Amino acid sequence: MDLQLTDKVFLVTGGARGLGRATADVLVAEGARVVLSGRSQDSLDAAVADLDAVAGRRASVAVVADNADPGTPSRLLAVADETWGRLDGAMISVGGPPKGPVSAITDEQWVAAFESVFLGAVRLAREVGAALTDGGSLGLVLSSSVRSPLPEMAISNGLRPGLAMVAKTLADELGPRGVRVNGLLPGRIATDRVAELDATTGDPEGARRAAEATIPLGRYGEPEEFGRVAAFVLSPAASFLTGVMLPVDGGLLRTL
Repeated sequence: MDLQLTDKVFLVTGGARGLGRATADVLVAEGARVVLSGRSQDSLDAAVADLDAVAGRRASVAVVADNADPGTPSRLLAVADETWGRLDGAMISVGGPPKGPVSAITDEQWVAAFESVFLGAVRLAREVGAALTDGGSLGLVLSSSVRSPLPEMAISNGLRPGLAMVAKTLADELGPRGVRVNGLLPGRIATDRVAELDATTGDPEGARRAAEATIPLGRYGEPEEFGRVAAFVLSPAASFLTGVMLPVDGGLLRTL
């Protein structure tokens, strides 16, 4: 299938590693160009070098930026315009909040996570969505916690469902302009973040085996498997798909 991504331009926040990077890899492989953001200059530089080398062309540019910074959307939009003169969409990946139960999460942790995970994502979606024209596409990397709570992940359980409803509402608002908005709900994907969560149990291998036992496909997903789904959802090939919260979880979620 031709995803019709040649020369299109996408913002990918959290694009230096994890699911953001996996999305950028597939977008670039399909002919698109990307503006990556993240908080580490070194990891962003490495990602840009890798992406450009694989593409055999200038396919990426990076901006050190924090989603919690109110100035981040305008900076990313400006770089896309200055570098390539267009913008076709964005994949907004907001990272993972601290692990812990409701009873142990402090007010300060809730506020910090709200600023970055929730408000930062809403601000990016609002500002980037306003800049997109007919055919534009927004994606938000959320979590399976949108539909079912995860043990010891109180902040994710509290904030991700709200983000999903914001995305659904924004799809209604931007639909008449021909702009699509969707959410992706990753389950257990073999990223550094998931490895870190497994390690917090004190028995990472045991934690992984226990998690895999709850997944009908019997394994963790690979980042590139998520990236392929994300690139499709952003692409013109998915032109009649909007307001959808799409699990990418190997069957983990038991809800409809």
